[in-house]
Amino acid sequence: MLEDLGAGVIASDALGRIEIDSEEVKATLRKWWGDGILAPDGAVDRRKVASIIFRDQAQRHRLEALLHPRVAVRRADMLDEFESQPRVRIVVLDSPLLYEADLDLVCDAVIFVDTNRESRKLRSEKIRNWPAGEVELREKSQQPLDIKRARADYVCDNNSTLAALRNQVERIYSQIASEAGVS
Repeated sequence: MLEDLGAGVIASDALGRIEIDSEEVKATLRKWWGDGILAPDGAVDRRKVASIIFRDQAQRHRLEALLHPRVAVRRADMLDEFESQPRVRIVVLDSPLLYEADLDLVCDAVIFVDTNRESRKLRSEKIRNWPAGEVELREKSQQPLDIKRARADYVCDNNSTLAALRNQVERIYSQIASEAGVS
């Protein structure tokens, strides 16, 4: 929705997926965890990776140390690209680990998208095909949601209709653009 309003969106998860499938990262993961980490098509099986890193904090930190610098380079390249495009008025860093990676320090404003526990659970299982309990396991590896919500400049409630969500996003975008002096 923010992209539709003119924002350039840098999605950290998407950049991480690109990096995890790079030959260099794939070779490192095979060295760490064996060939069983690969799917039949030769790509990294992200479910297998998730089953390792969300059950072992040391392995999660190990993977983050490998991926985060690579994602940071891609993020910086995208930021440079967006800054050269006049149509892009605002750049959004979409990152589930915004606070954990200190990315909030480079943001003028932070939007927290709030969704109740049951909706998060249902959406993760239906849309992402995560197994039962996966969303809770992943959330435990992050800063508590109530702390993220409290630290945010804006809270967007995603427990209603798509139209209601769009209205909130448009209002928040307008406020941020106005405060940034962007027309």
